Amino acid sequence: MKTDKKLMSKKQLKKAALQRKTMILSLIVAVLLVLSFFAPYMTPNDPYKTNALMMKQAPSAQFWFGTDGYGRCIFSRIMAGARTSIFATLALVIISFFIGTSIGIICGYYGGMLDNIIMRITDLLLSLPQLVLAIAIAGILGGSLINTMIAIGFTSWTSYARLARSHAMRIKQLPYINSCRMTGCSDLHILIHHVLPNLLGPMLVNATLEIGSTMLSIAGLSFLGLGVAPPAAEWGSMVSEGRAILQLAPWAVFAPALCILFTVMLFNLFGESVCDLVNMTE
Repeated sequence: MKTDKKLMSKKQLKKAALQRKTMILSLIVAVLLVLSFFAPYMTPNDPYKTNALMMKQAPSAQFWFGTDGYGRCIFSRIMAGARTSIFATLALVIISFFIGTSIGIICGYYGGMLDNIIMRITDLLLSLPQLVLAIAIAGILGGSLINTMIAIGFTSWTSYARLARSHAMRIKQLPYINSCRMTGCSDLHILIHHVLPNLLGPMLVNATLEIGSTMLSIAGLSFLGLGVAPPAAEWGSMVSEGRAILQLAPWAVFAPALCILFTVMLFNLFGESVCDLVNMTE
C-alpha cells in the first residue's frame, strides 16, 4: 500500500514538473511569436539599405551582429526575416495539418477503393526523400516563398494523413459510434462530433513536432536559392548570401544560422514536452 502511494506521488510530481516545463516553453514560444511578428517595425537600422562604406563591419554598438557584404545591418535583417521564417513555417504546418487530417479521417472512416488509392499515393510520397522531392518541385515552379511552401507541402501532409487514418479506423469501431449510427446520426455528424474530437489531441502533438523540421526545410530551400529571393530577408537565404564572405565576415553566416538553430531547438523541445505530457495524461 505504501509502495503504491510512493509510486503515485512520484508520478504526480513528475507530471507537475512536466506541466511546469510545458508552461514555461509555451510562454517562451508565445513571446517569440509576438516579437517576430512586430520585429520588422522595431529594427534599429534599415534592413535593406546598402552602404559601401560599412561593408563587412564587425559587430559593434551600431551594428550588433555586424554587416554583410552589402553593408546591411545583419541584426536588422534577422529581425525583419523572423516573421517570414517563423510564420511561413507555422502557416505551412497548419495547412498541411488540415489537409492531411481531413484526408486521413475520410480514408479511415469510409475505407474502400478511395482509401486504397490515396494510401498508395501516400506510400509512394513517403518512400521518396522529402527534401529531394521538394527541391525538384521548387526547381520546376521557380524560387519564391509561395512556391517553396507548395513544394514542401506536397509531401508534408502525408504524415498527418496516415496518423489520422489509423485513429479514425480505431474510433469507428468503438461501441458508441455504432450506437450513433443506430440512432440515425449522419456520417458527417459522427465525423465532426465524435471522430474528430477524439483524434485531435494526437494530431496537434504531431503538428508541434513537425514545426522544427518544416522550418529547416524552408531554410534549406532558401539556402539553395529556391526559396525567398534576395534581397528579401529570410534566415536561410541570409546564410547562403554570407557564404561568399565567410572568411572575411563569419558573423554574416553564424548569426542567422544560430537563429535557425535556437528556434528549431525551441520548437522541438516544446513539441517533445507536449507529447510527453499528453502521453502521461493518457
